[in-house]
Amino acid sequence: MDNIKIIANNKKAYHDYFILEKYEAGIELAGTEVKSLRQGRCNLKDSWCSIIKGELFVNGMHISPYEHGNIWSKDPVRVRKLLMHKREINKLFGILQQQGLSLIPLSAYFKGSMVKLELGLCKGKKLYDKREDAAKKSAKRDIDRAMKEQGR
Repeated sequence: MDNIKIIANNKKAYHDYFILEKYEAGIELAGTEVKSLRQGRCNLKDSWCSIIKGELFVNGMHISPYEHGNIWSKDPVRVRKLLMHKREINKLFGILQQQGLSLIPLSAYFKGSMVKLELGLCKGKKLYDKREDAAKKSAKRDIDRAMKEQGR
């Protein structure tokens, strides 16, 4: 089993989107960014992915500057290149063009010594979908609470 250490999760993505498929991509980083990620200083909340000229990029991913870094630290929200096979990128590009879906980062993690991003092929939820999910979650919580009280 691979040594996987989660850095950050994008909980907002699970709230705002239906996740249809998941993909894994590497990410191109500078040395101080990796050190900052080892400290868990990453935010995926408002990030998204785009495909430009056959290359995959992540936008809006915030990696805080490394505290002990130098004056040449990179911009915390710069556009970063993602690493996937060309045929996977082309397949995603076709799907995104045809069906109007989004590619959203779901989590960032270390797989061994490499930083990976889990990407989700997502479809946006409407307000009534969000309300329905909240009602199901609340009902499940009430049932679990009642079962726990009976079990005493």
